[in-house]
Amino acid sequence: MAELVVRRLLIDLTEPFPRHWNGGDAFKSAFLNALSMSFPVGEQFFIDAVREGVKALPAAEQERFKAEVAGFIGQEATHRRIHGLFNGHLQRQGYANTWETRAKKRIERMRGLNVRHPLAVTAAYEHFTAILAEHLLAYPHTISDDVPRLKTMWLWHAAEESEHKSTAFDLYQALGGNHKWRMRWFYIVTLYFMVDATRQTVRNLWHDGELFKWRTWKSAASFLFGAEGLVSRTCKAWGAYKSDNFHPTQQETDRSATWLRDHAAQFTVVGQGR
Repeated sequence: MAELVVRRLLIDLTEPFPRHWNGGDAFKSAFLNALSMSFPVGEQFFIDAVREGVKALPAAEQERFKAEVAGFIGQEATHRRIHGLFNGHLQRQGYANTWETRAKKRIERMRGLNVRHPLAVTAAYEHFTAILAEHLLAYPHTISDDVPRLKTMWLWHAAEESEHKSTAFDLYQALGGNHKWRMRWFYIVTLYFMVDATRQTVRNLWHDGELFKWRTWKSAASFLFGAEGLVSRTCKAWGAYKSDNFHPTQQETDRSATWLRDHAAQFTVVGQGR
């Protein structure tokens, strides 16, 4: 079982930040803003899926997962709160969060399904967040130093996503979830994630008046498909999920632990599971 530490981030999110906070780059700011807009509702869904999943296990298995699930819930609840504060600034800047609205409708349609289905969805989204996290930790200059507290927020979140990437997957396996349904939900999640991220990013850029500018799409091409591009560098990791023998720890590196060790002054530990 993974040892998951719940941390309180020591940054001030009460102060507003520039519209193009990520180095003045409209696309990179809009894309990361779009991801943040999905986090509070998504992380609550993940919390609920894992909480209900562990309840469905036999008593002995529940005990085996108890501490890890508590750590997972603590980390995700903290992410939900922090991104809620960040998103509050986006709302005051006039951005409309349509991703959250669509996600809530989908979540409502899943009510009443066997607990393995929400867990499979959670495991798939956790794979997406884990490979995004590894990318940000590998290329931290993706996020500008212009607003240090926001860079800290994103890399802290990335480090913790890498820590708990196995929890939902292991619960799904422990409940007898099979590869066939894991892959069905993975492809559905992939489609939703790509469409939702694109729609929200485009909406954010439209709001800024940056959608049809050459520099916006030049940045997008570099950010997504360049030598250090998000898609270029994560497509292999994305595809690894399709293997019958896949496990999230197969993609483990020491980047998360290194970042957390080197930036320990940016947070305090408030809880711990083992």
